[in-house]
Amino acid sequence: MKAKKSYGQHFLHREDIAEKIAKGLIHKTHYNKVIEIGPGKGMLTKYLIEEWKDNLTAIEADHDMVEYLAEHYPQVNVVYKDFLKVWLNSIFGEGEPFGLIGNYPYNISSQIIFRMLEHKTLIPEMVGMFQKEMADRIIASPGGKDYGIISVLTQAYYEGEYLFTVGKGAFNPPPKVMSAVIRLTRKENQDLGCDYKLFRRVVKQAFSQRRKMLRNTMKIFIPHEELMKDDFYTIRPEKLSITQFVDLTLEVQKWLDKKE
Repeated sequence: MKAKKSYGQHFLHREDIAEKIAKGLIHKTHYNKVIEIGPGKGMLTKYLIEEWKDNLTAIEADHDMVEYLAEHYPQVNVVYKDFLKVWLNSIFGEGEPFGLIGNYPYNISSQIIFRMLEHKTLIPEMVGMFQKEMADRIIASPGGKDYGIISVLTQAYYEGEYLFTVGKGAFNPPPKVMSAVIRLTRKENQDLGCDYKLFRRVVKQAFSQRRKMLRNTMKIFIPHEELMKDDFYTIRPEKLSITQFVDLTLEVQKWLDKKE
């Protein structure tokens, strides 16, 4: 079973790391089902079975891997689909919460995060292995070079935690980059305080030119004279906290309402 570049496959061969990742899901009081994304040859699956038994479902897009899993892990429910196209409500039942885990294919890892955000009401917790650069971006704090769109949108609803780094030699074939495992735990308060679609639009617009001040990027929403009055708009987007982005969204909403 050789890794396929088309699926971004790098098979983890370190048993200790696989076991450590599987134990990363800790908030079990909020759910009793788990979805593993891209199980491949089941290195992580074997440890998830110990904890979750009949409550584990694996989603795999590679037909060869589906057949391999059926032969070696017949007790696991394997869904032969692309995770990005699965109707997640159909896996366990309407509104049934679940944890999300996996050694995520690096070529779709950011899409997995955005898919999780779309279904945040179903997913109290996520543990995953990412390219280290991506992991750093997801949990980055304001003010650093890694802080960007995915940081803000994720941290609006989830608390991030860096668990550990994984070297290139833990995989076959070894990737060209370092990897890292992170945990995302959904915040208790899911009321952002503003319209999420507009919040997302404002965040993306602010980072469209991340080295420029807000008075340059926000002029499509807010009148020029207003932008020049307030020193707040001299800030660059990577300096803004989640709360400040919410405040900015509310200000944008105010001006959009005036135009109607």
